Amino acid sequence: MRRKEKEITERSAIEAVIFKSTVCRLGLSGGKFPYVVPMCFGYKDSNLYLHGALKGRKIDTIKENPNVCVEFESHAEIVKAEIPCNWGMKYQSVISFGKAELLQSLDEKRKALNVIMRQYYDRTFVFEDAYLTATAVIRIEVQYMTGRQSGF
Repeated sequence: MRRKEKEITERSAIEAVIFKSTVCRLGLSGGKFPYVVPMCFGYKDSNLYLHGALKGRKIDTIKENPNVCVEFESHAEIVKAEIPCNWGMKYQSVISFGKAELLQSLDEKRKALNVIMRQYYDRTFVFEDAYLTATAVIRIEVQYMTGRQSGF
């Protein structure tokens, strides 16, 4: 990272940004252009969990190239100034890199979906098998993460 004074180095601080985030942005690379999609997520034990439809561009791209990048942000706000070039951004962000895999087992899907739900609501849910069969659940094993902040 070029601006070392903005780097978040402690793993617990990086994970705190993830836990404070409400949306992640999944970056995929396949075909002619990169593809970025905002998603709800869950994070536990260095694994990210996402879910969606069984078919579509996201799933096709993961099958083509499972190497992904995921962005998180929290506390993002514009910092205004009298001089336009002095405007800035107050934020904390994390970029994570890893390999995506589509979960097949209904038990794994059930556990992963509860990790996602706990990101937003502290409760365990019951997921019917029919729902699990009709849902793609993605696990991303995070290989490394970087954190950055400004205005903190």
